[in-house]
Amino acid sequence: MAKAEIEPGNCGYHTTVEATADGAQRIVIHVESECKAIQRMAEQLTEVNPYENLSFRRGLPPILQLGADFCSHAACPVPVGIVKAVEVAAGTALPGDVTIRITRD
Repeated sequence: MAKAEIEPGNCGYHTTVEATADGAQRIVIHVESECKAIQRMAEQLTEVNPYENLSFRRGLPPILQLGADFCSHAACPVPVGIVKAVEVAAGTALPGDVTIRITRD
């Protein structure tokens, strides 16, 4: 299982993602979020084929498409955090933190 704790920034809506390989090229996803939009997205996102979500070569990956469908904020990092958890659960990436620091000069 891979787990992602996502602190998306100014909105303050913490999200936790658990992604578990089921042994049949499927990743089962469980999302808990304080954000209503992410909660609605999570209802549609219970399992995925990880290999459909690893590349932009065949168009927008399904997880990111759901992010576009449900999140009104284009910079929401939650859909990408879900993809990262899926990659780790599938064994296609190593776990590691991702950081974006935003400053104003």
